[in-house]
Amino acid sequence: MKDKEAYITAEEMAALDENCNFFGLAPLQLMENAGANIATEIKKRFAEREESKEKAVKVTIVAGKGNNGGDAFAAARHLHGFDVKILLIGRSHDLRTEETKRNWRILKESGYEIEEIADSSELKARANLLNASDVIIDAIFGTGITGNIREPEATAIDLINAAQALVVAIDIPSGLDPETGEAEKAVRANLTVTFHKAKRGLLKKEEYVGELVVADIGIPEGMEKLAGPGDVRCVLKRNAQSHKGDNGRVLIVGGGPFFGAPTLAALAALRAGADWVTIAAPKTVSSVISSLSPNLIVHPLSSEILVEKDVPVVSDLIRKHDVVVIGMGLGTEDETKRATRRIIEDEASKKVVVDADGFYGLNLPIEAEDKLVIVTPHAGEFSKMEIGGGGRSVTVPPENMLEERIDFVKDFSRLNNVITLMKGPTDLISDGSRVKINRIGNAGMTVGGTGDVLAGLVGAFFAIASDPLKVATAAVFVSGSAGNLAFEEKGYGLLATDVIGNIPRVTKDFR
Repeated sequence: MKDKEAYITAEEMAALDENCNFFGLAPLQLMENAGANIATEIKKRFAEREESKEKAVKVTIVAGKGNNGGDAFAAARHLHGFDVKILLIGRSHDLRTEETKRNWRILKESGYEIEEIADSSELKARANLLNASDVIIDAIFGTGITGNIREPEATAIDLINAAQALVVAIDIPSGLDPETGEAEKAVRANLTVTFHKAKRGLLKKEEYVGELVVADIGIPEGMEKLAGPGDVRCVLKRNAQSHKGDNGRVLIVGGGPFFGAPTLAALAALRAGADWVTIAAPKTVSSVISSLSPNLIVHPLSSEILVEKDVPVVSDLIRKHDVVVIGMGLGTEDETKRATRRIIEDEASKKVVVDADGFYGLNLPIEAEDKLVIVTPHAGEFSKMEIGGGGRSVTVPPENMLEERIDFVKDFSRLNNVITLMKGPTDLISDGSRVKINRIGNAGMTVGGTGDVLAGLVGAFFAIASDPLKVATAAVFVSGSAGNLAFEEKGYGLLATDVIGNIPRVTKDFR
């Protein structure tokens, strides 16, 4: 199970949960399905005893205050005929989610035997209960665990491990790192029931996991591909103690015949949270760009257009920034194309976002293994790229052939060693193996400049995050969401600057 499709990271699962909620699949539904699956797996292992009407199977749930505990509370309701008791580590008024609170209340009002445990001494007093159990359900910690195990949870883990019961872990044995499988202290389960896909750490530590069952909790196959707010949360992480520049330095290389395009990209990057944005633009437009906003840092280049003489200057600037975004408004002069190619291929360019006229300077496939390139074309712009020395052109399937388009973008990315964000009524993003789809946006965003805004967003997120697929996915979702807010106010009269103005409204809740 080493294939990426065989597992999901804890961060990706959290993002998927959030996206499910955004698209209408509520957390309460997923919790109910998880609980039913847990109960089913336990029933399978005691089917003969249940049929013989022997003494009821004794089940003790040891639950934490998060959704892991909520899954166990839901499971309790499905264990008809079992003798179920619940130990909550903590107080019920501290339960962390509405879904967990709701399932707790159902059990409480239905007369289940529930105890709230405040400290280790209270837990130790319940050791006999655990020792007399046929089944212990471990629902203390889920995949969000961080740091060392503290009391009383540490004692709970010790007591579970000391009991002779069948230990069933929900999603992941409490204390086990979901990514590495390492643990300072963790439950040693006989059975682990995880949801949707295995978490990576589960595949590494059988001595903690025991038998692994991956349960289907009703997340549609296509949901994992949809861009949503969870993808934004994956990339927008900011340390409260950070300093100027820690949250991204973006270099925009653009302008010449057009000065608005790089300006829009730069303003979008700033509104997305980048600390430092510099525009390297030909001298004929640099002063105009500077006059448009006092927030812009503009570095004048040598001529009326980008020329090869400017390449060393731009390379020096690249070394002072985290990412370079190139192409907006550069024009199509041959010397500009050559200069663009040299900038993209320069060894200083480790993270590159290519848009608009930058495609003329893009020689595919990308050969450098340490270079990450995100390209953001619409269907018509693929023809600008030089593929295999210029001897091969590409044909993009029409909009009504979505599956064919997905295959095209995936193959294009894999063959050319790029991450492709193909703009359209349905945006498609791929790194050659993974694929994401974005349907958030509106027809008003066909107005000029919105592509430049998107490029700036990609640059801002790429400056602070390392996974280019997640970067491009988050950027296109934010762009579409900001565009929808602009459309609510302006309708088809919305402008690219209206989209920029709404970026903070979309991103503020994710920081």
